[in-house]
Amino acid sequence: MKNLEQLKRQFLEYLEIEKGRALKTVENYQHYLDVFLKQTQVKNPEDITDDVVREFRLWLNRQITGKNIKTGETMSKKTQNYYLIAIRAFLKYLARQGIKSLSPERIELAKVPERSLDLITEEELQRLLEAPKGNDLASLRDRAILELLFSTGLRVSELCSLTRDIDLSTDELSIIGKGRRVRVVFISDHSKKILKDYLAKRTDLDDALFIQLSKNGKSQKARGQSLALSKRSVERIVKQSAIKAGISKRVTPHTIRHCFATDLLSNGADLRSVQALLGHANIGTTQIYTHVTDKHLRDIHKKFHNKKG
Repeated sequence: MKNLEQLKRQFLEYLEIEKGRALKTVENYQHYLDVFLKQTQVKNPEDITDDVVREFRLWLNRQITGKNIKTGETMSKKTQNYYLIAIRAFLKYLARQGIKSLSPERIELAKVPERSLDLITEEELQRLLEAPKGNDLASLRDRAILELLFSTGLRVSELCSLTRDIDLSTDELSIIGKGRRVRVVFISDHSKKILKDYLAKRTDLDDALFIQLSKNGKSQKARGQSLALSKRSVERIVKQSAIKAGISKRVTPHTIRHCFATDLLSNGADLRSVQALLGHANIGTTQIYTHVTDKHLRDIHKKFHNKKG
């Protein structure tokens, strides 16, 4: 009988090779399982019991993470659930292999508060999109980033992976998104024009669609490495654009993705279509937007609430 360390290694290989999970995802699962095995000291699959999991959950619930040392706050329920999701996935793998252990159905996730949305108004969004001024390469790049994020609803990682051989003769763009799922997104004519202006200004030969620029605003020389912008760089560009636009709220690339979804829903798009455009595997993820876009309920309230006579 293989011990849990050996089975864990096989499980991680299964995630990477057969399930096609991103390396970062596999690394995260490894971290969560390593903590579980170290803390519980279990060695064999049959040693994982309800009591073991309950003790581990109590331990998690009492942990003060690094960023909360000053406040003394314990680990959030959301973070605790990451560990539980990894344990449950591992137990499902064991069950598929016919290895006796705790049933994965015994792992219940902690209840977390309803997710809040980072939203900005339509007027703030317009100011954000228009924040990068000028015809220099940096301004054209930043404007193209903002417009493409809003036109397509792309995740920042998806945006960073785009190459400059993007076909702007069509409105469609195929994206390999989360979980390596392929989906089609659509680019507006306005976004295409801005992208064309940006690409026409480029003088480098780098393959990346969005590249790092030197302090003087020119494309840097690639020393055998890609100049592709990192996720952190795009986040910084969005943040700086929001400051230029006079928006005091926290604005991220994901905020623009929220704007994309709420714009579609508030204008009559159905939830399933928005789910497909966002690349959500589960429609429950898309449903977080419905409470801010349901015009029908707002109209009902206006029409019938507090009517006298």
